Amino acid sequence: MKSIIVSLFENKQEGKESLEELKELLKAVNGQCLGYITQKRSQPDPKYYVGAGKVEEIKQIAEGTGAEVIIFDAFLSPSQVANLERAIGKRIMDRADLVLEIFSRRVRSKTAKLQVELAKLTYELPRLYGRGKELSRLGGGVGTRGPGEQEAEIRRRWIKKRIQQIKEELEEIKRQRREQRKRRESAGDIKVVKVALVGYTNVGKSSLLRLLTGRETFVADMPFATLDTKTSAKLLFPDIKILITDTVGFIRKLPPELIESFKATLEEVQEADLLLHVIDISDKNWLEKVKVVKGILKDLSADEKPVIYVFNKADKVVEREEDIKYLTEAAFMDSKAVIISVAKGWGIGELLKAIREKVEEFQGVS
Repeated sequence: MKSIIVSLFENKQEGKESLEELKELLKAVNGQCLGYITQKRSQPDPKYYVGAGKVEEIKQIAEGTGAEVIIFDAFLSPSQVANLERAIGKRIMDRADLVLEIFSRRVRSKTAKLQVELAKLTYELPRLYGRGKELSRLGGGVGTRGPGEQEAEIRRRWIKKRIQQIKEELEEIKRQRREQRKRRESAGDIKVVKVALVGYTNVGKSSLLRLLTGRETFVADMPFATLDTKTSAKLLFPDIKILITDTVGFIRKLPPELIESFKATLEEVQEADLLLHVIDISDKNWLEKVKVVKGILKDLSADEKPVIYVFNKADKVVEREEDIKYLTEAAFMDSKAVIISVAKGWGIGELLKAIREKVEEFQGVS
């Protein structure tokens, strides 16, 4: 998929970071970025998102480079997509389309497949309006509907019916999960503490889950390497079982449809007693990404939960474990923070100690 990426920006640095992230998302679907086209504007153009002159420039560059797809680093309206495709003559994708494409290729479990299908259908539905008329310029008298409009209406009805079916299935899955949690939590005298791993994508959450629990899980250096929720147990005390759940990684400008459709997965965050917010300490933009994650947690009404900030990948910053004490990032956080390296096994004892202290704090364990 040979692509050109297009972006508007007010702040040049923030625009560059977002473009680089979009390039990584494109690589995750084996796409090729032929180059960037940017425009500085205070407000997007309501018709094309970029200005009309920039649209002509994009068309010429696309034809000259052989680009197959134009990807916009934004959420485009249905009318903007239709207008751009007419003007440029190429397939138009936005950030949501790209993220949903990654999710479609990566999901494995039945629940995640349903969630992704729901997100894609929710995103597609408004884009059908108006498309039927474009397909029906074949004739048909005044007051009649052309074949394109009829086809679009059939598709709309099917999508609405399928969306309702998926929502009902997800509600049943949520009900079953609540029952499972009740059974786990009523296991004799053993107290159960639910811990959720959260963080920006590709910070090492799945690697940390594997290290803490011994559970085999797919790990790769790419965005959204794993999308399915995984829960494993760890006994930190003789009478307390820690249930650790890995959740889907977050990104800036996460499609709203994904937040909504992944409620069944992100419910694990809402139900958690403690959050481990994993951060890549080697990422120079880590503070901005922390803000993104906090914003999404606020959307989930999970921003008031007890949290431990876990700075991972310390081996990329210092050469020896004893040098961790010289790193100052942890001092900037508003709650307990520890620095670790999952790859080297550094700082894991300190992390377990921090988890135990937090559990004792809100459970009253002596």
